[in-house]
Amino acid sequence: MNQDWRGPIVRRLLILIAGCLLLGLLTGEYAWALVIGLAGYLGWTLRQLFRLQHWLKQRDPEQPPPDGHGLWGDIFDALYQLQRQEMRARGRLQAIIDRALESTSALRDAILLLDSEGNLEWWNPAAERLLGLKDPQDTGHPVSNVVRHPAFKEYFDAGRYQEPLELPSPVNERLQLQYHFTRFGNAEHLLLVRDVTRLHQLEQMRKDFVANVSHELRTPLTVIAGYLETFSENQEQFPPRWHRALDQMNQQAGRMQLLLNDLLLLAKLEATSYPAHNQPVAVDALLRDIVADAQALSGERAHRISLEGDGTRLKGSAEELRSAFSNLVFNAVKYTPAGGEIAVRWWGDEEGAHLSVQDNGIGVESKHLPRLTERFYRVDSSRASSTGGTGLGLAIVKHVLLRHKGQLEIASTPGQGSTFTCHFQPAQLAR
Repeated sequence: MNQDWRGPIVRRLLILIAGCLLLGLLTGEYAWALVIGLAGYLGWTLRQLFRLQHWLKQRDPEQPPPDGHGLWGDIFDALYQLQRQEMRARGRLQAIIDRALESTSALRDAILLLDSEGNLEWWNPAAERLLGLKDPQDTGHPVSNVVRHPAFKEYFDAGRYQEPLELPSPVNERLQLQYHFTRFGNAEHLLLVRDVTRLHQLEQMRKDFVANVSHELRTPLTVIAGYLETFSENQEQFPPRWHRALDQMNQQAGRMQLLLNDLLLLAKLEATSYPAHNQPVAVDALLRDIVADAQALSGERAHRISLEGDGTRLKGSAEELRSAFSNLVFNAVKYTPAGGEIAVRWWGDEEGAHLSVQDNGIGVESKHLPRLTERFYRVDSSRASSTGGTGLGLAIVKHVLLRHKGQLEIASTPGQGSTFTCHFQPAQLAR
């Protein structure tokens, strides 16, 4: 109670005591006079409290406070002002909430709020259309009960939401949806679901076009390469000025065949989401063969290639893993100067399995790193042409890792070398 309220209280008590003493002086009963006076004051105070309780229990914002004077009148007025301020603040908050609900209802993307356990708390109307949610039947149930797909449950449980997940809609398989989780608050989740059917169809058209063109070009290119090989074997029958042209045509035909083979391999990898042959793979033996081939590729440049492994075995396709790992090791040989060092290491731990290919070659600038796994992306087109690459090697590595639930990490410093590290989840280890 502030200092302004103490004065009236003290004055009222002094007046009451003075009145009681005067009554005692007239009657000669000072004690009874004080008791009667204080009892009367207590009764009046209790009556004001009952009036306050009755007003508060009504919970009617339009009901004015009880009439009062003095200290209790000030209390009634102060409480009424606080009540009005709370009503105005509540109205502003409700307007904001209504505005937010109105805006989210207009979105074509689905928005869902989940608790820390993944149970549904709220969603907008688009979620009902894309996911088939119904209120109140689905409220409080796990979101995995709505999206019944093993990949979705694995994605949610893993907790790695850097990249979105794409799956068909649970209510319409012709719709392709993109799921993106964001954590907020007390380990709660915000789930954004977008309809990416159009983009998925365009991507599928591109894949089909590349696969079909690759298949169609393979036969004529094989015929051309066959005739060029025949001509090369009989160069002495042609004028000398043709010899250089035949050699260049034969070399370029070989590059075209390598390019088509890589395109067909990519089309095969994209056709399914998981390897057809999912068997334990002895990665150490696989890497020994790759390192031996890399040493032969190095030839006179005499790279020092080391291999270290701990015997960890990985579930998957040996053929696909050989393609991915050999691309990384052969790239290190191509882009490392003569006499350079290349370290290949394979190990397993509680976080999964890992392959590291480290070299002290020319390195790559940081601005190029995010795009290295794109098809035909070249850091330096003239340098890539001189190495004879197709520009698809790291794209193949990326797709093989995705099919084996892995990811590629790239670290590089120009002039000092690069490190390519493949990380596989613990579930991929063959115990």
